Amino acid sequence: MTSTAERGHRIEQRGSRWFRRPFQIIRANLGAYLALNAMAYGLFLVGMGVGLLRPELTGANTASLQQDGTAEMVTWAMSSTWLFSLTILAVNTVWLSLAHVLLPSAIVPFGGIAVFAYWALYTGVTLAPVNEVTALTMIPHSLTVLIEFQAYVLVLLGAYRLGMSWLRPGTVGARTRRQGYVRGLRQVGWLGLPALALLVVGAIYEAVEIIHLVPLLLP
Repeated sequence: MTSTAERGHRIEQRGSRWFRRPFQIIRANLGAYLALNAMAYGLFLVGMGVGLLRPELTGANTASLQQDGTAEMVTWAMSSTWLFSLTILAVNTVWLSLAHVLLPSAIVPFGGIAVFAYWALYTGVTLAPVNEVTALTMIPHSLTVLIEFQAYVLVLLGAYRLGMSWLRPGTVGARTRRQGYVRGLRQVGWLGLPALALLVVGAIYEAVEIIHLVPLLLP
């Protein structure tokens, strides 16, 4: 009969594994991880630069958000900090991470990485500080970008590992592409744990900064 101490030790080992395994994957793929960081933050900054040079593009992106109902949904969700947090979390996990990065990558190797690259550039253009209001808004919002983009980088790394395991199953010790695909999905799951934690933190902070901090900075 398993003792309470043994059960506790097993739970502790499991928890330690959940914590260590994502970092082991990152360490084993450090070059890809750094390259994806450079791509994600770099394209965002390039987009901001484009927006500063061509402010009419930033205005057009903002107008499109109003026309497709996104701005109206944001205004409705801002009635409550927690509701806004949950809305942000749902958009960042389901709409972007799952639907636009992982799902395309599960069909076409690395497909979601290309989709994210376009999104990062577009987002940079949209958030370009072309006037005093957007410049002041970006002061607290820069931390949101830092946190959430780091979560996206982990998701992108998962998409990269899925593609590599699928195309080159030998890199994960698999004999067939099917086995490689399954093992790649496992790595996606491991990397999804810290990514989800960062997205939760980012969603809470983003809701707080938009509802409570930004109004204090605006004239």
